[in-house]
Amino acid sequence: MQDYDDATAFLGHWGPFQQSVFFLLGASILPNGFGAFSLVFLTDMPSHHCLVPEVNLTQEWNEAIIPIKVVNGKQELSSCSRYRLDVVRNLSAQGYIPGRDVNLTDLEQEDCVDGWSYSKDIYRSTIVSEFDLVCGEQWKQPFTSTIYFLGVLAGSFISGQVSDRFGRKPVLFATLAIQTIFSFVGIFAPSWTVLSIILFISGLGQISNYVSAFVLGTEILAGNVRVLFSSLGVCMGFALGYMMLPLFAYFLRDWKSLLLALSVPGVIYLPAWWFIPESPRWLLTQGRVEEAEAIVRHAAKKNKVEAPQVLFEDYNYAGSEIVFTVSIGYFGLSLNTSRLHANPYLSCFIAAAVEVPSYISSWLALRYLPRRLSVICVLLLGGVSLYFVQLVPQGLSYLSIALEMLGKYGLTACTSLIFVYTAELYPTVLRNTATGVCATLSRVGSCIAPFVFELSVYFKYLPYIMLGTLAIVSAFATFFLPESFGRPLPQTIEQMHKKESVRECVRCPPTTSKEKKTQTLMIP
Repeated sequence: MQDYDDATAFLGHWGPFQQSVFFLLGASILPNGFGAFSLVFLTDMPSHHCLVPEVNLTQEWNEAIIPIKVVNGKQELSSCSRYRLDVVRNLSAQGYIPGRDVNLTDLEQEDCVDGWSYSKDIYRSTIVSEFDLVCGEQWKQPFTSTIYFLGVLAGSFISGQVSDRFGRKPVLFATLAIQTIFSFVGIFAPSWTVLSIILFISGLGQISNYVSAFVLGTEILAGNVRVLFSSLGVCMGFALGYMMLPLFAYFLRDWKSLLLALSVPGVIYLPAWWFIPESPRWLLTQGRVEEAEAIVRHAAKKNKVEAPQVLFEDYNYAGSEIVFTVSIGYFGLSLNTSRLHANPYLSCFIAAAVEVPSYISSWLALRYLPRRLSVICVLLLGGVSLYFVQLVPQGLSYLSIALEMLGKYGLTACTSLIFVYTAELYPTVLRNTATGVCATLSRVGSCIAPFVFELSVYFKYLPYIMLGTLAIVSAFATFFLPESFGRPLPQTIEQMHKKESVRECVRCPPTTSKEKKTQTLMIP
């Protein structure tokens, strides 16, 4: 059977055609960087306390009506209760002074029956302040992120199969359109319930766009350019979008303006439909040889090289735990950025900037190191770093942040490696489905991630211990994965099984001269 890479080798690896595909697909990932972590700002919880209506209270009672509680050794105004307004109003009218004439601890308290007053020091508004997702409704704040990632999970499961059935390009642009349209529609949500439904639908397009662009570029590009694209191309596009997010959020401090700004890049990108081709590999697996040849001949013309008269002669076609760990760790740490520092915009930018060296490291690892070794090393780095957070003295908060970012560095690099690893293991006829299934498993982790750091109410370092343990266990599980370094992408299921048989043959030493000769012929 003719190999696709051999049939298209005349195109070269880095001509104008490959360059346009590389940069256009990389740019298509920018909205993913915006959207995935916009929830950091959309669902952040401003400081708040019970609203006190305009009543005739003295200044002393206006300042004392909110009880003071001690949280983590610090005094804070109560977020969910106040002294009974009717009692305070009577005491104020009689001229009593709080703390002198009245012992405040003896006063009865009540819930925030008149609503809440939110600090506007950082945000003008968030989803939390818009829909009062505090106190008894506080569970909705992390659950909002979970709903979004449930949409991402559903999109991962559906889009892989749809892409293998209808093509990479239609799914790429359809999911980009879904992401863009529903980000804009969310501005008009009248309630938290409606907004949650809209976020779920928006999530359908989030990872689906990423996976489709990733697989499309992996199948069109070849050689070291493929490795560069799958590690740096899509990942740096994501990181750039992520780093631009806090800049947008800093200047647009209400959630509706932020959603509007995040929907604009998708609209700008839609004309790229006329410049990005379908995957010739996928067309060949569908028996659409003429269409595949037309794309390759167009690429030859663009690269100013001459195509052979016959391109695809005798071309046949046919039909984990680690992923979960990387996702729950990566998204858990990313969604926790607003708690790292008093300035959430700076925290988010630092967390985004850490991804740049992570992706550069993963690219170098993909180019020069075996896949299993690379994944094991970055998982151990991430897991051990998170374990060490609990050992840092309380006064060295910046060291804790550094260790958490080192952990994120390791898990981010692993995210990049795992996507490439998955694409290399599966054949063209199943590649998008397989990548989609792995992405689905990872989304289970991302759905749980918003609640991970809520465990800190029981023990401050419990989230870090849990994430570190998962990373280390997964590092050991990686020993059981097959190696794909230095091997061509399989086109069919038969080729994938053939790679397995070759691997087994390499592991078992030959015992006879005949077996030795056979093994020599099998090793590529």
